[in-house]
Amino acid sequence: MKIGVPSEVKNNEHRVGLTPDSVKILSDLGHQLFVQSSAGHAIGFTDDLYELSGAKIIDSASGVFESSELIIKVKEPVEDEFKFLRDDLTLFTYLHLAGDPLQAKKLLATGVTGIAYETVTADDNSLPLLAPMSAIAGQLSVVVGSYHLLKPNNGRGTLLSDLDPRIVTVIGAGVAGTEAIAKARANNGNVKVIDLNQSKLEELKLEFGEKKMEYIVSTPDSIRDAVSESDLVIGAVYVVGKEAPKVVSRDMLKNMTDGSVLVDISIDQGGCFESSRPTNHDDPTFIENGVLHYCVTNMPGAVPLTATIALNKATLPFIKELANKGITKALNDDTHLMNGLNIKDGVIIHPAIKESLEK
Repeated sequence: MKIGVPSEVKNNEHRVGLTPDSVKILSDLGHQLFVQSSAGHAIGFTDDLYELSGAKIIDSASGVFESSELIIKVKEPVEDEFKFLRDDLTLFTYLHLAGDPLQAKKLLATGVTGIAYETVTADDNSLPLLAPMSAIAGQLSVVVGSYHLLKPNNGRGTLLSDLDPRIVTVIGAGVAGTEAIAKARANNGNVKVIDLNQSKLEELKLEFGEKKMEYIVSTPDSIRDAVSESDLVIGAVYVVGKEAPKVVSRDMLKNMTDGSVLVDISIDQGGCFESSRPTNHDDPTFIENGVLHYCVTNMPGAVPLTATIALNKATLPFIKELANKGITKALNDDTHLMNGLNIKDGVIIHPAIKESLEK
């Protein structure tokens, strides 16, 4: 199969769809690899490394797309890339269609086949291609939250430490939320965990204990009470294929202390705070009602080398399936991969995406 790896074009996005090691594995299987020049340069993956791994280097994005049957990316295509898409091309990447319905409809009009990392499943109903980036985003949420609590960064001027106990609230206890909890505990925060699932809260209680921890069933009132006491609030709510529910309303900000920080990990899916709006690494924050918001849509892009390697470990088995069997047979043979199919021939395939975009 002809497989293309274009450069990512989002703000400060230095991840790359395939590492040189992954390219070599696919090349050794007899597939043709086309990598855009400098696609991995920022993280040390030079054109020479890709060539030694068996790839052909192509100068332009248009050349990569034109040469390929299967495109491997990291982030969803932006509008400038839509002109490269066509109905006999398959795109394997994060799509997050529910997070931007207008862009989703324009992508649909290209006729491209879109298989989304974030809806591919596993036997235990987990999301194996979303998990590594969720884990990174969860850890980063505490790092960036702590950084923006510093007074020079418009925060309250507090430090997560034993010197002056501070409260971190984590809403949503999936992969990202659990990583955020662990990171906040490691930084000596007093952690409030909020989730709809009582059994999940009990599991976390067994894992993290009760010292400096509080486990709370999610209701509007419980969220309101928790955020009003918090220095740092991390939103990690995810519903497969759907826009994230708005769990923190604008009205709740009135009860928060000026300089408190909200970090919205769910921003790719539209955000779980009513006041959220997408930001980027160049201009990551804004203040509303005295509360600092961090809503960067590609948080793991801050650690692109770590993120690329972690993502490739998860995606490569599925890429090999697609390449070795062909798109149609690979999808038909693997229910979990088929669950990743979001759009094809201008039609929405995934039921949750369909529900989100046609409401």
